[in-house]
Amino acid sequence: MESIEFITSHLFTILGLAATGVFAGVLAGLLGVGGGIVIVPVLFFLFQSFGVSAESSMLVATATSLATIVPTSISSIRSHRRKGNVDFGLLKRWAGWVFAGVLVGSWLVTRVDGRWLTVLFGVIATLSALNMLFRTGKSALFDQLPGRLGQAVMGSSVGFFSSMVGIGGGTISVPLLTLYAYPAHRAVGTAAAIGLIISLPAALTMLVFGSTPADAPAGTYGLVNVLGFLCIMPLTVLCAPLGVAIGHKLDAVKLKRVFAVVLLITGLRMLMQVFL
Repeated sequence: MESIEFITSHLFTILGLAATGVFAGVLAGLLGVGGGIVIVPVLFFLFQSFGVSAESSMLVATATSLATIVPTSISSIRSHRRKGNVDFGLLKRWAGWVFAGVLVGSWLVTRVDGRWLTVLFGVIATLSALNMLFRTGKSALFDQLPGRLGQAVMGSSVGFFSSMVGIGGGTISVPLLTLYAYPAHRAVGTAAAIGLIISLPAALTMLVFGSTPADAPAGTYGLVNVLGFLCIMPLTVLCAPLGVAIGHKLDAVKLKRVFAVVLLITGLRMLMQVFL
């Protein structure tokens, strides 16, 4: 009886979260983009429509996005491993550094004002959009990956910035690796494994050590909105194949450019909300 009353009283919230899962899943399959780059801004604006402050919305959106990435990363790793697209050598070199960056980044999320996370996401989203618009299909800038020190900086940076804005790592690591003439298919497959190293410890840190904002949406524990996780995660997994099927019938390059423009507008809007 209590569960029925909860669903009834939070029906619009549940429907909004479910729509987020469908939207993120379709786009992930359609364009090959990570779910976090879609989920975070959608939740950021959705929570505000429920009366949650922008600062609290960003904190909860970041943590909830990371929680949803855990199961989807596991599924993705299995798929890419079967195809031989996971570079375990690179993963071994990067894992410790990524993890260290995640620990620092996710701890900071539990301490900083949500406005700074909004700024950081806005900057990363804008740069990612510009990369999709102007760098897709371009030749690499370097012939090979840097040495151990350079890769340590790359790995820790991917872990740090990804955990702070609620993305799995592919948004940053794939374009970063392809700058160094790293095969794109292996970059995507390895990024899936990096996503698990980022999302699991980051989500747990924010769940256990995060202080739930007073105006957080219903079902929030720590900084993770468990209701959002339960609504978004299964629908994202179920709808990704639909996006893949649609993508086979449409021009992927044009679709990616359209998404890049939408992402650019979203990133700039988030920045404007903080500074204007």
